[in-house]
Amino acid sequence: MARTWVLLRGLVREQRHWEDFPAQFQAAVPSDRVICVDLPGNGVFYREDSPTRIAAMVAHAREQLANQGESGPFYLVALSLGAMTAVQWLSQAPHEVAFAALINTSSSRFSPFWRRLRPGNYARLIREGIISRNRVRKEKAILEITSNLRDTAWLHQLAERWAEYARLQPVSLRNSLRQLLAAMRFQAPAALPDTVPVILISGEGDRLVHPSCSRRMAEAWQLPLRAHPQAGHDLPLDAPQWLINTLLGGVTETRN
Repeated sequence: MARTWVLLRGLVREQRHWEDFPAQFQAAVPSDRVICVDLPGNGVFYREDSPTRIAAMVAHAREQLANQGESGPFYLVALSLGAMTAVQWLSQAPHEVAFAALINTSSSRFSPFWRRLRPGNYARLIREGIISRNRVRKEKAILEITSNLRDTAWLHQLAERWAEYARLQPVSLRNSLRQLLAAMRFQAPAALPDTVPVILISGEGDRLVHPSCSRRMAEAWQLPLRAHPQAGHDLPLDAPQWLINTLLGGVTETRN
């Protein structure tokens, strides 16, 4: 039976920031459907207010899919803030989720804030990633923090493309802060429904969110954890083929 995979991006990111990953993934699962969903305040919804609660992001995603005629159950592939949305989703509507892969995420229940957003990045993220009006400089700063396995010239070229995304569909400073508030106050449940297969995935080189955040969640929930030894926070950008292999292996493993 064909599966429907739903890809959820992170803080102030939108579906175009997946770059080639959805197409690569679709090629690996030609009989399935791969759908990208934007959270409120980002991408096609950049004019909307970002919720300050993860539950409202779930409601928005479910509404999007329903409007497209999609009813699930869905295979969720979710990064960072998107993974918090996936956790909330499978907690409140587990019948709509067939599988979830949670990539480089965190929760206040299991990790302190200085692990969830590593202190070494605070000044640069605020100065260049949020406040700066230079779009290329802003995107370059974010990429240099979140990617480990791409060279500087490649990242600069990508930053220029992402700056164009920001020009066409800008995420406001207000929405950036609202999304950050939603992420920081998110408290995952003590346990997840045992009816939904879930794996956690992390990049051991993540310089934005400490890899221990994924480890603590995996330990608390007694779930499998798959870690790339060098990849950064933007794991789909750093190691797309490894991630695809891990996702497909995770589905097989959790079904057995």
